[in-house]
Amino acid sequence: MDLQFTLNFLADLAKHNKKEWMDDNKKRYKEAKDQVIELIAEVIQKSSAFDSSLAGIDPRKTLFRINRDIRFSKNKDPYKTNFGAAIVDGGRKSGNPGYYLHIMPDNNFAGGGVYQPSSDMLQKVRQEIDYNGKEVRSIIDNKNFKKTFEEPYGDDKLKTAPKGYPKDHVNIDLLQLKHYVFMKKMTDKQVTSNDFASQVSDVYKTLHPFNIFLAKALS
Repeated sequence: MDLQFTLNFLADLAKHNKKEWMDDNKKRYKEAKDQVIELIAEVIQKSSAFDSSLAGIDPRKTLFRINRDIRFSKNKDPYKTNFGAAIVDGGRKSGNPGYYLHIMPDNNFAGGGVYQPSSDMLQKVRQEIDYNGKEVRSIIDNKNFKKTFEEPYGDDKLKTAPKGYPKDHVNIDLLQLKHYVFMKKMTDKQVTSNDFASQVSDVYKTLHPFNIFLAKALS
């Protein structure tokens, strides 16, 4: 596995984000993609030891397309400059809690949860937090969890309490979230290390209890 090759390819793609360049570098793209697929296969194998729902997932089906949808975007670059993978029981579009991996020079991260849940799913998670706040707090306040992850993704969280909940709710910070996602940043040096798959799997293992909580909420 040569993820330095992948990082180099993505860095060059960022400088030459044109269809003509990609056409001339199809072989490099395929090799870079194959390196990521090999990584994901190893991560799945290691992570299945603590999350059996991942067993049998095809690593090739976890990858997002590198082509960008530019129809409604001011940025007309045709390609993403990262490889993204969602490792989820039932597939990327299932809505199930899962794991994510982002490979991009100087912007790598691993984590997971539930991103962009439907309004119905969001209501269920908030209800579970309301009913079982102590349980979710015991997970995210765990020493290893806090050491691994920063604050949950909340760039577009609500500015006030969601409908039906008091503004002084003990878990108002969690109820205001629109996504239930935690991520850990990882360096290029980590990505190119021999044990990167193990490092990613360790991140997922730390996140796993949170995903169990989310799955219970959505069941």
